[in-house]
Formats: sequence, C-alpha cells, structure tokens
Amino acid sequence: MKMSDIDIRDAFFDKVYAIAQKDRNIVFLTDDMGAYSLDTFKKTLSDQFINVGVAEQNMISVAAGLALGGKKVFAYGIAPFITMRCYEQIKVDLCCMNLPVTIVSVGAGYTYGSDGPTHHAIHDIAIMRSLPEMTILNPSDAAMTAACAEISYKNNGPCYVRIERGKLPQIYDNHGNDFSEGLKCLKSGADITIIATGEMVHRAFKVAERLAQYSIDAGVIDFYRIKPVNENLLIEFLNHSKKVATIEENSIIGGIGTIASEILSDNNKQIPLKRMAVNDYHCYKYGDREWLNALAGLDEDNIVKKILDWI
Repeated sequence: MKMSDIDIRDAFFDKVYAIAQKDRNIVFLTDDMGAYSLDTFKKTLSDQFINVGVAEQNMISVAAGLALGGKKVFAYGIAPFITMRCYEQIKVDLCCMNLPVTIVSVGAGYTYGSDGPTHHAIHDIAIMRSLPEMTILNPSDAAMTAACAEISYKNNGPCYVRIERGKLPQIYDNHGNDFSEGLKCLKSGADITIIATGEMVHRAFKVAERLAQYSIDAGVIDFYRIKPVNENLLIEFLNHSKKVATIEENSIIGGIGTIASEILSDNNKQIPLKRMAVNDYHCYKYGDREWLNALAGLDEDNIVKKILDWI
C-alpha cells in the first residue's frame, strides 16, 4: 500500500502500536478521542491504553506521573485543547522535569473550521515553542508522520507532534529517511525560497509551479522540525535565494514566519522576507478548511498573487 493511501493519523498510531508491542513501558493516553487505528491498540494492548475522558489537564498530569514511574507516554487530543488548555501542566509537570512524554495533537490550523475559534489551532506553535525543553514536529506526509512516532519515542524529553487528518500526497519514501536534519530542501530556487510546514508544504509546491509560469524560480523547504531549529542548514539553503517567503496556517505571531525572521536577523542576513499566515484576529466565520484558508488569504491563488505583487 502506498503511504498516500494511508490516513495520516493511522500512519502515526500504527507505528506507535508496533513499537508498543515490543516495549511494554509505552502507555497511550487519550482524552476520549479515537481513531480507526487506535481500536486495535485498545483491544490487544488494553493494559497500555487509558482513556482519561474529557479532562486534558488531568491527562497531562497523569502522563507526568507515569513518566516518573518509568513509562514512555503518548497523550493524544485535539490541538487547541491539549496545548492551550493544558499549558501550565505542560510547563510545570512535563517541561520543568524534562519528562519523556509525547503530546500528539490532531486538527492543525482550520481543520475543525466548522466549530469556530474554540477549535482553531493557529496559536499552538507559538505557545509551545516558548517552552525551553520542548521539541516540536510537524510532518507533511504519512511517511514522515510514521517516522515522527519513532523520533518522539526515542526523544528523552517532552515532544509535541502536530498530525493532520485524512490522506495527503506522498513526498518522502517509506524507507531511507531518518529526518534528523529537521528540514529538507525539496526544491531549490534562485529567485525565492518558500518555507512551509505540515499540509502547507503541498501548497508550496503548487505555488512554485504557478510561479514558474512567470519565469520565477521558486524553491520549497519543508520545515518539519519547528524546534529545535537547524539554523545552520536553514541559512545554508537560504543563501542561494534572493528572497524568502513563509506560508503557514498559523497566526502571523510566533509561527514559522517569526522563526525565519529571528534567524535571518540573528545571523545578519539581509534577505527580504515575506510572511504569509493568519492575521492577528479570531475568525468567527464558519466553513470548511479550504474556505477558511481562502478567507485568510492562504489559498493557492492568493499566495501566488501576494508573491507576484511583492516581487
């Protein structure tokens, strides 16, 4: 089966299940959230699976207690609830003690667009990257998502993994990628380099193809490890491009655009940067993810127009 035929969540949970079969110290927690691939885990490894109910803050504290007892814990929930609602517990219970707990979220950006701003995950990157001990992974296809399960399992401290829902086109091979570098230049571009993360990487490819019609050579970087950032490699890639653009389904404050601007500034790199993200407001419109992205100016047409106007 092609990785593009696998639901992103299943790719992650299937890998966690395979690891848990070999390591009985793995415990999987959920806040009453399910997924097709978790059914097998729950049935066959019931002593390693706990549904704590709709109590995310308590789930993080339970995860901390289990980790202190020698367990390797995965805690799963909807992105805004398992991060913003639990911020103090994550900071004090996990990060201050540097415990090996992986927070797994689903619903990045406007995934739950029809549920309104309470369910929009556009601020989680900003708040999670402010925690010193935290590792943040944002995979862009099923192959990388499965690899992130292994990476987070081997990580010795807190880790936050943002996974998508549904199926995405395959970018990476099933084997031969350890993703240890933290970012990948998928296409080089002399005129402009587009930095994206998660699902937006696929949109960046389409934007690059559209820009080629205007004789603009656009590159694409998959920024999948948001923290810690591989600054040296990012600078190396950007040195070959005249301009840089970031596109993300996150708030304009604190996301990968902010990270790119910080790195360029700190390294005294005079490369023009264009940030494209959700503006600093709460969206009270209701609709599917694509419609809300278009409303925020993050659809393919709007991104192409913004870059053309800028250049």
